[in-house]
Amino acid sequence: MTPHPADSATETVVDAMDAPGPQVWDDMTVEVALSVMASAPSRHLLVYDEDGRCTGLIAQDQLTVVRDSSAYTDRVRLRDVFGDNGPFTSPMTTIAEAERTMRHGRLGALPVIDEHGCAVGVLALSR
Repeated sequence: MTPHPADSATETVVDAMDAPGPQVWDDMTVEVALSVMASAPSRHLLVYDEDGRCTGLIAQDQLTVVRDSSAYTDRVRLRDVFGDNGPFTSPMTTIAEAERTMRHGRLGALPVIDEHGCAVGVLALSR
């Protein structure tokens, strides 16, 4: 995401987001999620609960840290990795506001969800 400074205050996330990308269920194991990620051209996965609502986004480096920890077993599921749900943003949030949220939370990407909790895209900071 590299908006022009004047545009970021008025343009919304929907103008800058990417397609949602790979989506997985929260009962998937970390090992399977890493396999899905290895086959996908993405550095993150959108995670969904049993009701079909997006519960968050998990990055490859987060999964690797979990897998490499001494407490790891092959039964650790994605729902075990997540603490709180979110953060998320709405398609109608301004780019400037979403960018502040991402920088404050040190996030490389932010799920964009609709009013039903379904991911409609991902907003990613450019490197």
